[in-house]
Amino acid sequence: MKNAIIYLADGFEEIEALTVVDVLRRAGIGVTTVSISKEKEVRGAHDIRVIADNTFDEIDNNLAEMIILPGGMPGTANLEKHEGLKALIKDFYHSQKLIAAICAAPSILGKLELLESSKATCYPGFEKDLKGAILSEDLVVRHKNMITSKGPGTAMLFALELVEILMGKEKAEQLKDQMIIQ
Repeated sequence: MKNAIIYLADGFEEIEALTVVDVLRRAGIGVTTVSISKEKEVRGAHDIRVIADNTFDEIDNNLAEMIILPGGMPGTANLEKHEGLKALIKDFYHSQKLIAAICAAPSILGKLELLESSKATCYPGFEKDLKGAILSEDLVVRHKNMITSKGPGTAMLFALELVEILMGKEKAEQLKDQMIIQ
């Protein structure tokens, strides 16, 4: 089974996180939700409380094929402050493992200087933080080992792109049909 980890910090964008978890699990991908705090309960940007599967310190973060960073504020800023997560992101990057970020979260990749000469997109207004990136207006961008997307309204497209990468185009198309996505 393919595995992915999605990291949650207080202030995460609920649509971006929960849509991705739902769609990937429908595809048969093992998705673990991980709180970056010491508590499993994480509060979203719109005060939706989620109980994560694990905390950052409880899980072997290297067992996944993909790590996923939802956006939202102050969720993105909180993710960016976590030194262990930043080290993991760099390790995934240098190991050519998959990194997916949506909305404001691609700014973390930019600030870590991992987007040099890579196509990327983000929520409008965060482009300045995508240091070295080739900016794209596409809703979802896959370049090298990184996948970026614009924001809450693109969460379903982002999730389907992740399914296609991990499980193949046929599985992504099957899910599109089952979920009646035009």
